[in-house]
Amino acid sequence: MKRIIILIAVTILGGLYAANADACTGISLTAQDGSNVVARTVEWAATPMQCGYVVSPRKHQHQSFTPTGENGLKYTSVYGYVGVYTEYEPFVVEGVNETGLAAGLFFFPGYGEYAEYDEKHNDKTLCDMQFVSWVLSQFSSIDQVKEAIQKINVVTLSSKIGDVHWRIVEPSGRMVVMEIVGGTPNFYDNNLGVLTNAPGFQWHMTNLNNYLNLEPGSAANNTIKTGITLQPLGHGSGMLGLPGDFTSPSRFVRATFFQTTAPVWATGFDSIVQAFHILNNFDIPVGSQHAKADIPKGLPSATQVTTATDQNALRFYYRTAWNSNIRCIDLKNIDFKKVKYTSQPLDNVQIQPVEFIKVN
Repeated sequence: MKRIIILIAVTILGGLYAANADACTGISLTAQDGSNVVARTVEWAATPMQCGYVVSPRKHQHQSFTPTGENGLKYTSVYGYVGVYTEYEPFVVEGVNETGLAAGLFFFPGYGEYAEYDEKHNDKTLCDMQFVSWVLSQFSSIDQVKEAIQKINVVTLSSKIGDVHWRIVEPSGRMVVMEIVGGTPNFYDNNLGVLTNAPGFQWHMTNLNNYLNLEPGSAANNTIKTGITLQPLGHGSGMLGLPGDFTSPSRFVRATFFQTTAPVWATGFDSIVQAFHILNNFDIPVGSQHAKADIPKGLPSATQVTTATDQNALRFYYRTAWNSNIRCIDLKNIDFKKVKYTSQPLDNVQIQPVEFIKVN
C-alpha cells in the first residue's frame, strides 16, 4: 500500500514539475522592533493542488520514504511545528517550529545532484520532500542542521520530480541556502534574504551585478545636446530595465529590488502585510505559462499559495489562489505537548469571499 502511495506522489509531483512548476519566490524583511519575517510563493502551473496545513506535536513519530517504500530514516519530533504541504501530507514545503526556526524548499531543476540511493543505508536515508519536516521537528538552529546533515543521505523518490534546494532561517534573521551538488550538501549564507529557483544561489548573486544601475524613484533629467533634455516619462523611471518575466533569474532580481527598497516598518505584523504586498508582484496569472489550448480548468492563478511567517511572534500566515484573505495560525496558542497531529485543507471551500458594502 505504501508503495502505491509513493507511486501516486511521484506521478503527481513529476507531472507538476514537467509543467514548469519551478517558480517559487522567497523574500525576508526585518522590522524596527527586531521581528524577522520570511515569506514566499508556491507555484504549480499544471492543475489545482490539494494543499493543506499540518500541526505536528512534540514526540510525533516520523519515517521517511525511500524509492522502495516507507522504510527510511526514523525520527521523533523534538519540537512541534506548523507547515504547509502540497498534494501529499508528509511533503511540507514551508513551515516554522516552536523555537522560531523556519524552513522551506524551492525547486532546483537541473542543478542539484543528490547521492545515489542505496537501500543498504535506508536507516539514514531521508526523502528530499521530507527534509523540511525533519529540520522543523529536530532543530532550533542552523548549526545543528549543518552538523546533522553529515550523518544522513538525502535522496529523491524519482528523477521525474526534479531536485530542490532549501532555505533555513533563524529568528535572528540569519539565513542559509542549502544546495546538494555532487552528493555533497553546500551551505551559503544568504544575507540578502531572497531565493528563487535554478541556477544556484551564488549564480543569482553574481547576476545582480548586471542591474546595479537600478534605483528607486525617478531618473534625473539628462541634457544630451544644447536645447535637448531627456526627462522621465513617469514615476519609477529609475527602475527602467527591471526584468518583468517569470523566469527564476528575473524573479530573483525583481524580488531583490522590491525587498531592498521597501520601508522598514515598526512591527512584525506591519512587515507581514508588506511582504504580502511585495509578493503580489509574483502572483503568476494562469495562462502565462501555457499555450491557450493547455490552460488548466479550475485554477485561478499559477501561484496557488503565498505564506509569510513572523518568526519572533510565532505566527504563520497564508492565503491561496482561491481565497486571498490572509489567515493566521498562532503557534503560541498551541500546546505542542498535548496537541494531536492534525492536517486540514488550506481552503474548506475554494471560493473567494466578497464583502458587500451596504449603502444607505
